[in-house]
Amino acid sequence: MNLKRVDLKSNGVPRAHLLIIYTGGTFGMTHDKDGVLIPFDFASILEHLPTVRNLGLAFSVFSFENPIDSSNIQPEHWQLIARLIYEQYDLHDGFVILHGTDTMAYTASALSFMLENLSKPVVLTGAQLPITEPRSDARENLITALEIASAKQNGKAVVPEVCIYFDYELLRGNRSKKVESMQFDAFDSGNYPALAKAGVKINYDFTAIRKPSNQPLKLYTRFDTRVAILKLFPGISEEVFQAVLNINGLRAVILETYGSGNAPTASWVITGLRQVIQRGVLVLNVSQCPGGTVLQGRYATSRDLVKAGVLSGADMTTEAAVTKLMLLLGEYGEKVARERIGKDLAGELTSLE
Repeated sequence: MNLKRVDLKSNGVPRAHLLIIYTGGTFGMTHDKDGVLIPFDFASILEHLPTVRNLGLAFSVFSFENPIDSSNIQPEHWQLIARLIYEQYDLHDGFVILHGTDTMAYTASALSFMLENLSKPVVLTGAQLPITEPRSDARENLITALEIASAKQNGKAVVPEVCIYFDYELLRGNRSKKVESMQFDAFDSGNYPALAKAGVKINYDFTAIRKPSNQPLKLYTRFDTRVAILKLFPGISEEVFQAVLNINGLRAVILETYGSGNAPTASWVITGLRQVIQRGVLVLNVSQCPGGTVLQGRYATSRDLVKAGVLSGADMTTEAAVTKLMLLLGEYGEKVARERIGKDLAGELTSLE
């Protein structure tokens, strides 16, 4: 898996230096002879965006040698992206990642945990329609993402965190979910306000934006992918439930529960969870709801989860929970992961302590 560099010269003296990473996705797709959307080279994309050269910015552009559909994103791609940002960090004022929408929230969440002590923007964006389409949202999304990634106030980055810009809104990356596949407003962060809204001007909510770190950037890249998601639903059978809990080598289970963290009180549910936790598997409770938080013990239907040793994921998204767990397990192991999973590491949850 390789990256290649594409030279992009801007007009005039640049006011900032940005790094663009092109991974693929709908943003840069075209139709093949059968009418199927396939990714094409970033150099071709620039032909559709001549205004980029007039933004007063200098760019370094790296592209996946073989651009991919985001459905094929894997942790090794996150490692590649994060390492590139880490290596290029001191040379650039901000970073823009062009990424397919399907797994963008997973990548944004992962990067937020991999890049500790950020003091510069990392903005992910993409499109619902390819840039080759007349009504494409790609142009506005990219140009505004570049503006946000280069924005400074008193010499410091305005948004020093990993975020997603889409359809006139800037959202915290590890609070985001893809919620729409047929409209342009593809993303939402139900438990956290937008960091900015773009109209005639870009209006930033400075109370919602994380403060920049004055510590050196740290990079974490080790993932343990032996994590499963178990979504509860009326009628789920004991056989299905046990099949997930008894996966060979399983390290952690994200239990997607109802409402504020509720689960069936059937004895085989609680017994199964207690047994898998006793084997050293971490079980994390997150809500199926796009908004709200897990309050284990508030209702009788979640009280037994507490007794069994299930941990609360508070108001984390599933995307944040998955990537955070995989990284904590990979970097530190089960004991530290158990201690830190419920703590706010990168703005991904609201502490209830």
